[in-house]
Amino acid sequence: MNDGQAFVDSLAERGAGVLDACTRCGRCVEVCPMIEPAGLDASQAPGIVSGVLDLLAGGAGAEDAARWANVCTGSGYCIPACAHGVNPRFMLGLARTASRTQDGNRAARRESAEIFSGMSRGVRILSRMQLPPDLLARIGSRRRTDPAPSPASAAPALASDTASAPDAAPAPAPDVVFYTGCNVLRTPHIALLCLDVLDALGVRYEVMGGPSHCCGIFQYRSGDTAGAGRVGFNTIDRLGGAGASEVLSWCPSCQTQLGEVTLPSHAGTNGGSAFDLTPYIQFIADRLDRLAPLMTHRVERRVALHERPVLPKVVEAARRILNAIPGLELVDLEVPRVGTMSNSLTVLPDFKTKLREREFEAAEAAGVDTLATIFHACHREICHFESGRNFEIVNFMELLGESLGVHHEDVYKRLKLMQDIDAIVRDSEDLIVRHRLDLEQVRDVIHADMLSGRSVGVAPVAAAREG
Repeated sequence: MNDGQAFVDSLAERGAGVLDACTRCGRCVEVCPMIEPAGLDASQAPGIVSGVLDLLAGGAGAEDAARWANVCTGSGYCIPACAHGVNPRFMLGLARTASRTQDGNRAARRESAEIFSGMSRGVRILSRMQLPPDLLARIGSRRRTDPAPSPASAAPALASDTASAPDAAPAPAPDVVFYTGCNVLRTPHIALLCLDVLDALGVRYEVMGGPSHCCGIFQYRSGDTAGAGRVGFNTIDRLGGAGASEVLSWCPSCQTQLGEVTLPSHAGTNGGSAFDLTPYIQFIADRLDRLAPLMTHRVERRVALHERPVLPKVVEAARRILNAIPGLELVDLEVPRVGTMSNSLTVLPDFKTKLREREFEAAEAAGVDTLATIFHACHREICHFESGRNFEIVNFMELLGESLGVHHEDVYKRLKLMQDIDAIVRDSEDLIVRHRLDLEQVRDVIHADMLSGRSVGVAPVAAAREG
């Protein structure tokens, strides 16, 4: 049996378990922050859930059930609300896939291929517009075998998995794999800062990521379930092949797709877990006792955190890290926390705009000088809105890096603030030539990613899981 069919069969079995366990109480609907913005009636919660279960059982479902599944932004408030052992976020993913598959497997495969191709092109071009080859290689799929003693030192030399003298002993297995996912490479300064911190902690790591290590979310959301299984299982096998027992994920979409959807099916098919999947931010927060003594540079800022509730422990970990930075004052904003990342809200664009403006107004009213994003897609979506505001928008890893004495320029933000294709091309000309990028493709990617308000290669339905 191939990986795609094994994944399809596993999801069918797990879906049957949901059908058996769900009592249709509707509590998951009642706590969902998307019900009201989507125009659904929470008082009809049991009926909405029944429609979702009908989709899982192979039926036509109901319009409100399909709408609820399609507007799910992955907030996760439903998970602790269920008293019957069901993960409603996973349940809605199955229902959404089922409703999409009803349009035909061929259409689903075609749509997922188009989205994946656009994502791959965007990642390749945007990363090369920002980094020279040596720094780009640092965040490629390479192994760090000799942890640097200090993040303030020069960028470490990297050894590939296969580059070794004939008589050299095999390189030891890494302590961890740092799994970037695909899209953090569009904002590569974040990934570089992540590696600086691992170096500061003396962690031996291997870097894996990019489109060749996709989690399968594009295929899954498009309804190409078999394709999602093939891609996801292949990535899991590659990650596990590094020999580390722990994989650190940066992207919350990858964490939920692999952690909640694909890894359980892979384990069931292959008779055991390939590795533990841990969010990177949790990993470093759990080592603050080692990291805090290295955070010797004061960061005199009044900071609000741009929060997403998809992974509550990650948000708590980010807050712990910021609170440990000397000189930094962390301010709470009384605004709704919704979604996986900012682009997940693209399914309801008016709601997304109003929520963003509410947060910006709250930040200005609180007198913060910095709004710190956690995740990369949030950063891409909102970084240019600092223009004309009383606060700067940075990724929280930049604040951690500042406290450690390391810095990588946020070239993505600098380019996006220009809001002009010709100006961006002129600014990036040296790297465009150096990487031999096709100018027409560069211009297309700039328009789609930096000027259109959405990320390249993301259809409206797929946006809620794009990383």
